[in-house]
Amino acid sequence: MDLIDRLKTLSLKISKQLNVLQTEEATKNALVMPFISALGYDVFDPTEVKPELIADVGTKKGEKVDYAIFKEGKLIIIFECKKYGTDLSEEHLSQLYRYFSVTEARFAVLTDGIIYRFYTDLDEPNKIDSKPFFEFNLLDIKEPEIEELKRFSKTSFNLNENLTAAVELKYTRELKQYLKNELANPSEEFVKFFATQVYSRKLTQAIKQQFTELVKKAFSQFLYDYLSERLKSALQESTPDTEVSEVKESEPKISKVVTTEEEIEGYSIIKSILGEILDPEKIVMRDTINYCGVCFDGNSRKTICRMYFNNSQKKYLGLFDDKKTEEKFPLSQLSDIRQYSEQIKATAKRYLDNA
Repeated sequence: MDLIDRLKTLSLKISKQLNVLQTEEATKNALVMPFISALGYDVFDPTEVKPELIADVGTKKGEKVDYAIFKEGKLIIIFECKKYGTDLSEEHLSQLYRYFSVTEARFAVLTDGIIYRFYTDLDEPNKIDSKPFFEFNLLDIKEPEIEELKRFSKTSFNLNENLTAAVELKYTRELKQYLKNELANPSEEFVKFFATQVYSRKLTQAIKQQFTELVKKAFSQFLYDYLSERLKSALQESTPDTEVSEVKESEPKISKVVTTEEEIEGYSIIKSILGEILDPEKIVMRDTINYCGVCFDGNSRKTICRMYFNNSQKKYLGLFDDKKTEEKFPLSQLSDIRQYSEQIKATAKRYLDNA
């Protein structure tokens, strides 16, 4: 079983335990230790995973790191754990700051067992950065995040490679947040930069206000066109020509459909579930105005399931029985899709058996 499977299994298991976790110790035993184990470290071998490592700081004696991870005798990662549901604040980071400065570890993790924040010392040597370079939610972990997490597994850990990756993750993360903020509420500098690329006259206050809306509109249209083009290319690559015309007649034109990031992520989860029984090219996404469907062999009349994600407050997964009757199931988060793996595979298998 590889890392992605171990984390999927762990995610499903712990989601049923959260309401009974009342203490930090329970969080460590039920959530953090299984996570460390999923990374390939033996939690019962103190030469690999040492609980409560003493890390005295100045006059503070008896300071202890919750978990210290070793590889080939060298300390590589330290974990500071808080009770599940704790708001991981600056106060908790200050504890990690003290431990980090007196150990040889180059990576530190702050977690409540569900949210994991990875830190290092990119800004100043031996001083933990104020912001994590990597963060994920174990109950809604995405496949690209799992790929990054693999770097910290026992079999893959390489200090220099991980530090290089941390630099890329840190600045990519910050740039994404910057763009997200600017697109939601463009600053004057942001607007000015783009306005001066296309407007040669003086930027009066009225013109700046006009370009503020134009910049937001242009970016929205660009993202829409980009996603639509990628979806169209994917459909052309994976769908036989004889079926393309049939789909165009029965479904809305692609120009009226916006494929969201959540739909793409949901499709990735469904594709990973179906990968156990179907070739990837037979798992095709069909997005419409009302829902995003996943079809067998690109045929919209052979729908495996549907994602109803257009309502930001309520999301549903549509599943089909052997009579093709659809039933919708509410999703509190995207990872809940995995709870319906057997139904999804059963529907796909019916189409496969009749192919």
